[in-house]
Amino acid sequence: MRKFFKIAGYVVGAFVFLALAALAYFNMTYPRTAPPPDVKVEITPVRLARGEYLVRHVVGCFDCHSERDWTKYAGPVVQGTEGRGGEKFDQATAGVPGTVYAYDITPAGIGKWTDGELIRAITCGVDNKGHALFPMMPYLHFNKLSLEDVYSIVAYIRSIKPIENKIPKRSLDFPMNLIVKTIPLHSYTPTSGPDTTDTVAYGKYLTNAATCIDCHTQMVNGQYMKGMEFAGGFAFNMGNGIDRSANITPDSSTGIGKWTKEDFINFFKAFACDSGGKIPVTPSQFNTPMPMVSLAGMTDYDLGAIYAYLRTVKPVHNEVVRFTPAKEAN
Repeated sequence: MRKFFKIAGYVVGAFVFLALAALAYFNMTYPRTAPPPDVKVEITPVRLARGEYLVRHVVGCFDCHSERDWTKYAGPVVQGTEGRGGEKFDQATAGVPGTVYAYDITPAGIGKWTDGELIRAITCGVDNKGHALFPMMPYLHFNKLSLEDVYSIVAYIRSIKPIENKIPKRSLDFPMNLIVKTIPLHSYTPTSGPDTTDTVAYGKYLTNAATCIDCHTQMVNGQYMKGMEFAGGFAFNMGNGIDRSANITPDSSTGIGKWTKEDFINFFKAFACDSGGKIPVTPSQFNTPMPMVSLAGMTDYDLGAIYAYLRTVKPVHNEVVRFTPAKEAN
């Protein structure tokens, strides 16, 4: 009997050793990304202007990496907090399997990063220490940005006001703490970007840059629900209830099929005025995580291009209940 237990102990020990060895190999191997490019971005007035436009109004860096005022409609960014990070995303608020915090992307937080490390983080999803970023950071989309747009983002981020902010460490549940390491992309293959005179192609580029599909498509286990792209219904826990994203396919009855280009542009531009970011909401009223105040800063031409592209996607009939108060959701 003792011999049996001795042999069993050896077998268990061998399995434990192999499991630990496999885990160590996995952690040393992933994420499988190329080294950061050896590049120094030249900061020019043109890049600063383009970078400011992209960061503030298109790619939405400040919408996650700043404090937002949820006592106002659409949670406008609180002035003076741009880029400081610290925003908490967890299961209750964002469906994250664990807890994730937005990085400080001001020069106080990324000042020691090289430009190549910033580019790799933006486009491949790995930070300066080789850690995989949680894909809430939409590097899978940003990998398709043009080289000049990525350079412009880096240039502008380098120029914003430094804000010291100690960011807590994230904590991901098993097995996401392992899966997250397999998601980053190996490398970034820069493109020159689309011809802006090709309205639909340019609109597709902007729609990807603004990551519209992520919020306007329901997901199952982190994957887009097949056939429901842009059809809305993605649920956000706003504390006082569940808000769901709108159907932005060209379906005529449940989407934006009857909207004109002017309707689409004006929908956003209504928030471009001085009062656009000052609409008060009470804790019990409907609010939206869609950063309307930020998006209102996009040019009419760019918004029109997004509209032109959305008119080409598959119409999906999907009636969305936009808001369910907490007392009804429970």
